[in-house]
Amino acid sequence: MAHRMTVPGLFPPPDYAHVAVVAPERELAFLAGAVPLDGDGKLVGPEDFVAQTEQVLANLESALEAIGCGLGDVVSTTVSVATSDPADLSRVWEVVRAGGLTLGPHASTLLGVACLGYTGQLVEITAVAELPARE
Repeated sequence: MAHRMTVPGLFPPPDYAHVAVVAPERELAFLAGAVPLDGDGKLVGPEDFVAQTEQVLANLESALEAIGCGLGDVVSTTVSVATSDPADLSRVWEVVRAGGLTLGPHASTLLGVACLGYTGQLVEITAVAELPARE
């Protein structure tokens, strides 16, 4: 199981770890960025940071379940938000916090970016997860 920690002397992070270390015998899964599209490829929540983040988390959780993991197995994320407004970043982070990704807590980076890959897309989360031990 990953060892997660905050570093003494650094500012205590809100609901994420400074460091996540995975034992050498464990496997990692590198997940593609989860995006706010439904199963038919339709954008969910146009112009709505909260709705898009909820869809992104649901899609991320589905991808994790497909490999036998859950949100608590995530050791690192990059949360990209198409905005330059810190208030929008805060709105997204609140949904992430409520959505279960902070169970680890995982190491995370929250970024405001100029644009994302799909027209109207506001949020994307890329993750690395620790796979369960094999018997």
